[in-house]
Amino acid sequence: MKKIYLLILLALIGIKVSLAQPSAQTDPDIYVCGPCNGSCDNLQFDKPGKCPHCGMVLVKTKLSDFKKQLALKPVTICFYLQDGVEVLDFAGPMEVFIAAGFNVFTVSKNYKPLRAQTILFVTPDYTVDDAPPADILAVFGGDTGPGVIDSTVIAWIKKQKVQSYFSVCTGAFILGKAGLLDNLTATTYHLQIENLQKAYPKTKVLANTRFVDNGSVITTAGISAGIDGALHVVEKLRGRAYARGVAEAIEYDKWVPENGLVINK
Repeated sequence: MKKIYLLILLALIGIKVSLAQPSAQTDPDIYVCGPCNGSCDNLQFDKPGKCPHCGMVLVKTKLSDFKKQLALKPVTICFYLQDGVEVLDFAGPMEVFIAAGFNVFTVSKNYKPLRAQTILFVTPDYTVDDAPPADILAVFGGDTGPGVIDSTVIAWIKKQKVQSYFSVCTGAFILGKAGLLDNLTATTYHLQIENLQKAYPKTKVLANTRFVDNGSVITTAGISAGIDGALHVVEKLRGRAYARGVAEAIEYDKWVPENGLVINK
């Protein structure tokens, strides 16, 4: 009789194990293209190798994680540009965000083509009067004086209902004028650290820091540091593995995530 009970028990255990095995297979490992903002970002493969469409090395991930990435709401970023804006200040982060699959549009005070660093003309997509809503508002360095960033622009910035603000280089002065750096920690172009501190004494300004993340306000150091800050934004929203894939896609091998300061992790 004991043997019969033991056989029944083992049979029951065997049934439970066999039922559990198929469920484990519902979340298999798959291989996907590193983010390149192409249609192949939505494809999945069953073995390692290179993407046949763009040539990116395929990345191993879980099917469930891949589905979560695909289901995420697209991120919309507004780039406010002004006459005299530094080219790499906005072009570097723009490359990062586009590779990450984010929606980027440009805004200026009016539709007149603006001159970036005296050599490049840029026609904005929108003006401060008709710009659509965005998740993130980004501002950049170059000429950020009162003749360019006047009260109309500052009033527009203050009205924006965004999730976060992002500045590169002396774009921090624009956020400061809008009162967005009060009682926060920030950074800017290395030659403007003292000037930013004098202009906005309520702000703690740090040197030798690639970016400072206060949660809803992120500032970066000068020019190329904007790329690091943009990758940090991608990491916050999509994870480090995804951000690293973006860095590889744009061949930026200098990214060190820990080079920035994240306050209140």
